[in-house]
Amino acid sequence: MTKREPATDEELLDAVGPAFGKLRRSMLLEVENPISQKDLSRTLVLNIVLEAEQGDGREITVGAVADHLGVDPSVASRMVSDSISAGYLVRAASQQDGRRTILHLSPEGRDMMDRFRRHQRAAFEYVTSDWTERERLDFARLMLKYVAAQNALPRR
Repeated sequence: MTKREPATDEELLDAVGPAFGKLRRSMLLEVENPISQKDLSRTLVLNIVLEAEQGDGREITVGAVADHLGVDPSVASRMVSDSISAGYLVRAASQQDGRRTILHLSPEGRDMMDRFRRHQRAAFEYVTSDWTERERLDFARLMLKYVAAQNALPRR
């Protein structure tokens, strides 16, 4: 039995939240070079560090990871420690404040994120294989616009 499409604009908007909840699951699709569930979780942390290194160059601490993910500092600490144990992250002294410890991607962490990006693209192409190129590009553009708007919101 297939689920019916939302009939009204209100039903359509109500369906967005649950749809977002299902998106991450598609990253586990069996595409070339699949990502394990454990590494998929690690990419949450790795992505925060990578975006900072590629973006404004801000230093990422365990506290920054906790803030970004909206988790308790002890949870973030365990996540970071796991990524360090896996060889994806390294700790370093802050160049701005030598008392702080910051995080950097290791070469293995960069390789993992490169592989993850390829996996994300392959999963997107697989899921949207029967879409037109225009639909794919429109969706991609709107998704990026949504994420940018979300990132621009003031933190509570």
